[in-house]
Amino acid sequence: MPAAKSSLDPKEFEYFRHFLRDACGITLAENKQYLVTTRIRRILTDNQLDCLVDLVDRMRQVRYSKLREQVIDAMTTNETFWFRDIYPYEYLKSTLLPELQDQRATGPIRIWSSACSSGQEPYSQSMIVEEFKRSKMGALKRPVEIVATDLSTTMLERARRAEYDKMAILRGLSTQRLGQFFDASPNEMWKLKPGVSDRVQFKPMNLMDPYTSLGKFDIIFCRNVLIYFSAELKQDILRRMHGLLKPEGMLVLGSSEGLAGVSELFDMVHCNPGIMYRAR
Repeated sequence: MPAAKSSLDPKEFEYFRHFLRDACGITLAENKQYLVTTRIRRILTDNQLDCLVDLVDRMRQVRYSKLREQVIDAMTTNETFWFRDIYPYEYLKSTLLPELQDQRATGPIRIWSSACSSGQEPYSQSMIVEEFKRSKMGALKRPVEIVATDLSTTMLERARRAEYDKMAILRGLSTQRLGQFFDASPNEMWKLKPGVSDRVQFKPMNLMDPYTSLGKFDIIFCRNVLIYFSAELKQDILRRMHGLLKPEGMLVLGSSEGLAGVSELFDMVHCNPGIMYRAR
């Protein structure tokens, strides 16, 4: 069996681009051939395939769903930090949670963490809820539910374990929060305490699929994922997320992301620093 080719034929690359866009919405720029070559070469070799056309044709067969997941995982950037950019979490604790606790609404406060990767974002939210709860003498008028979704089943499995190595812990987590919310576990790992991890429910979700089964939310975090989609798909995702927000619910985007042509659906909220968007 010959080794997989080190360079891509333009038609092969285009064939793969179309597959990835149709499968998960990711739009690869034309200058990203090197990225595909780097991330897919091992998969081609391991599966004894000569080219991307053969790989895509195999992934289109139902019985190769695991291969399809493996390729999408390889092409998805699972870059994540604890308390990324800080301000969304500070604003959640100082403003959003107090406002929602004081409302006359019944039922839980619901937060959706979309594209949650290995769990740092929703678990950061849960730690904030725990800190707020402790500031209220351990009682909340309304409990908080966090739904976390991701395209990658591999990332979701890792997130559900709520266990992280030293390198992952060091990416944005303070020593104080490490001591408060984690227990040391074997093999130099750190395990999130059940009181914090149990608040988060993980579900597989492709942002191109319908969202209606998720229910309504008070807050949606959709951070640093829209940059991978076309302008048309960004607008579609934001419109559907708006439909899931309760009246005056809050949308939190990445620091470099905007409303992509749906500004009529939201009012801008300045968090000083940072910006969030309140549903009209």
